[in-house]
Amino acid sequence: MSTFLDSLGGWLLVVLVAAPLLAAAVLLAVGDRVRDRAAAETGTAVAAGTLLVAALAAVGAAPYDRPGTGLSVDVAWIPALGVRFHLGLDGLGAPLVLLTALLTLLVCWHLVRVRPVAGRVRGLVACILTVESGALATFTAQDLLLFFVAFEVVLVPMWFVVALWGDDTQAPRVGEPSTPLPGGERARRDAANRFVLYTALGSAVMLLGLVLVALRTGTTDLAALAYAGGAGMSTTTQTIAATLIVFGLAVKAPMFPLHTWLPPAHTIAPTAGSVLLAGVLLKMGTYGLVRVAVPVVPDGVRAIAPFLGALGVAGILWGGLACLVERDLKRLVAFSSVAHMGFVLLGVASMTPQGLQGALFANVAHGLITGLLFLVVGALKDRRHTADLEGLGSGLRDRLPRLGWLLAFGAVAGLGLPGLAGFWGELLAIVGAWNGEGALGPLARPLAVLAAFGTALAAAYLLRVLFLVWHGPNGRSAGPAGPAALFAPVTVGDATTHEVAVAAPLVVATVVLGLLPWLLLDVTAPIVRVLLAGVGS
Repeated sequence: MSTFLDSLGGWLLVVLVAAPLLAAAVLLAVGDRVRDRAAAETGTAVAAGTLLVAALAAVGAAPYDRPGTGLSVDVAWIPALGVRFHLGLDGLGAPLVLLTALLTLLVCWHLVRVRPVAGRVRGLVACILTVESGALATFTAQDLLLFFVAFEVVLVPMWFVVALWGDDTQAPRVGEPSTPLPGGERARRDAANRFVLYTALGSAVMLLGLVLVALRTGTTDLAALAYAGGAGMSTTTQTIAATLIVFGLAVKAPMFPLHTWLPPAHTIAPTAGSVLLAGVLLKMGTYGLVRVAVPVVPDGVRAIAPFLGALGVAGILWGGLACLVERDLKRLVAFSSVAHMGFVLLGVASMTPQGLQGALFANVAHGLITGLLFLVVGALKDRRHTADLEGLGSGLRDRLPRLGWLLAFGAVAGLGLPGLAGFWGELLAIVGAWNGEGALGPLARPLAVLAAFGTALAAAYLLRVLFLVWHGPNGRSAGPAGPAALFAPVTVGDATTHEVAVAAPLVVATVVLGLLPWLLLDVTAPIVRVLLAGVGS
């Protein structure tokens, strides 16, 4: 197998990035001659093939101990500027490449049986595949300019996903029917425009930082910049560049208080859009911090680390408090993303091996858990035409046991229950912050304590959801006991076998990474050591 993969070389990465984009172009070109189901099945087949290629590339890229050199392709792109089309896969990118390919497959498969309210599945699938292509290019780009271009590719198709396929119903009061948001189509466009404007502004600021780095060092090669560890740039230059780059990436992370585009986008977006926003797009921002900011301008990141860590913890606390009073379940999951990504930002700010390991682990865990929650919330909203916690009614485990137990699993995973994937990333981020005096200074241990308090907030707001929606009257249940409900005969209106099958890989992955965290930690550890060795040089 190894010899076979070596013979294919980095061209596996070209296929990985190009196949979804070409399939999207074909779907748009054929027009209405392809029916909705056929379009969804085509997208599923392409996404399945992409996941297979991603798995082969991940195997071929081992042992993941050098930035971008595990598996790579490097050809001239813009010779006049010295910019190259350089794709590479290593321990930083491989987990997110697999996560992106898996989530894209699941949302396309979901569309085979579950249609969006707006219809036009062919266009939606084309947008999803384009987002996948841009994200995969971002996670494999080994050139600063290529990274920026790939980073921007996802903006336009995601704008279409929110603006054209968004659900413009609002949570009603109990006993009232759902009603369109004020302005209907305008509400969808406003949410989509806010997403694009915020992220485009962030990208413009980030581009200034990238150009500054390129001008000062004379190269845009990420591997060379990582090994240089900021050589050729003064501390002042690094601080300016780091501020610009971190600001741009933090918008998409999202970091408090730059997060305000996220709740409206999640609330309006269709289920597929919400899954990709949480599981893929947010990861592009935090991945960029570890791939670009930390190794390229380490002294600059160290200078602003206390601010980054403090804002990350502010997001943890603010997101948790917002979730405690939020009544719309979809918005609640969106606000919880601000809190969970705060742990990622804190781990990055610590600039310790434990913190970076925790940030990378939490990235993947959040994508799995939040992707599952958005699938469940989308299914509930399709049936009840509301995501209001009171409007959904109580006793979900009795009325709709399959959806009830999937929601319960997602909630306990999201609150960081030991033995599930959500636990390890947050624990390592807190440990990294506790030991991060070198970057965080005297704020290190106070921030770690406050972040630990944030885990208690997560338990409070997710248990509130289970109390309001999952429990039956007086806490008694007449339905199937335990997770066995997932395999019981389908209750009318409950999750179908197809919906359970779509959610099952996320459940399995969450359990596997929770019980066997070394499967992911062993992949990211070598590259983290290399990056931090460059930082310390």
